[in-house]
Amino acid sequence: MSEPRRMAREGREREPLLGDGGVVGGRPELGGGAATPSFALPAGAGNGLPGPPEPTVIGAATFAWGTRTYVMGILNITPDSFSGDGLLAGADPVQAAVQQARRMVADGADMLDVGGASSRPGHEPVSEADETARVVPAIRAIAAALPSMPISVDTTNPTVASAAIDAGASLVNDVWGVADAPDMARVAARNGVPIVLMHNRAEARYRNLLPEILADLQRAIDRALDAGVPWDGIVVDPGFGFGKTPDQNVALLGGLAELRLLARPVLLGTSRKSTLGKLLDLPSDERVELTAATTTLGIAAGIDMVRVHDVRENVRAARLADAVVRGWRPDGWHADTGS
Repeated sequence: MSEPRRMAREGREREPLLGDGGVVGGRPELGGGAATPSFALPAGAGNGLPGPPEPTVIGAATFAWGTRTYVMGILNITPDSFSGDGLLAGADPVQAAVQQARRMVADGADMLDVGGASSRPGHEPVSEADETARVVPAIRAIAAALPSMPISVDTTNPTVASAAIDAGASLVNDVWGVADAPDMARVAARNGVPIVLMHNRAEARYRNLLPEILADLQRAIDRALDAGVPWDGIVVDPGFGFGKTPDQNVALLGGLAELRLLARPVLLGTSRKSTLGKLLDLPSDERVELTAATTTLGIAAGIDMVRVHDVRENVRAARLADAVVRGWRPDGWHADTGS
């Protein structure tokens, strides 16, 4: 190696010679790469090149992203769920929620998502008091019956989220995670729980769908960080079915891999949604196979968790896709025999 190049390399290994604006000044006398000025990181700045998501602790469980796909089971403590599974129709919705939670855990759920207000298009608003009265007793009972099972609260109301956390929830699932107000993120930060930031819009109005979804979610991530939520406590959800037409939802499915640019774990919620029904003209209770197909598509694109009504079917679809995409194998698997 020539002497100038040796000196240039040694110079790069030492502190850079910074000029105004964090510019590393050129050293023409050294030749080679050192001759040209370049930028350096400002004081205290990270390099902006985060790697794969680190594990996230949610309740009593650690979610090691990338090892397999996690499955979140949906419990709707409502009278009017679009999928017909609202638990308020029975005489004892709290007991029904505990029974359904037990079934979902037996079927392989990794987390339970409890909501008390419908979020389907055209839904009737629910008062804060009514939503709290629906979700808090159910979460408290589920947490007592299944103390090791992480529970998330699906809400847009910070007061409801706080009450749910006090009752045993360990994750905030914010359906309006891209809203300008940081109140929900502050609730998560104050209570030391992770948050799901879901994409949503009041109207399905876009110039360029996928870049706008990414931009909206990135702004939401920045707001959550500014509110005090740690980097490893943020999960993103592209909001399939929320503020998007059926064609836009299909395009979103085709572009799920782009969400990896956000460097955050990705939750996908397609379960029984209307886009699936419109494609094959099927009612909500006949969309199980279509949901499982989207689970498989999502895993191939790199998503980390699915939110579903039908846990057993989607766990099975996820494990097969995980075996192909992520190298997952069941306990006791012997590679030489496949037994």
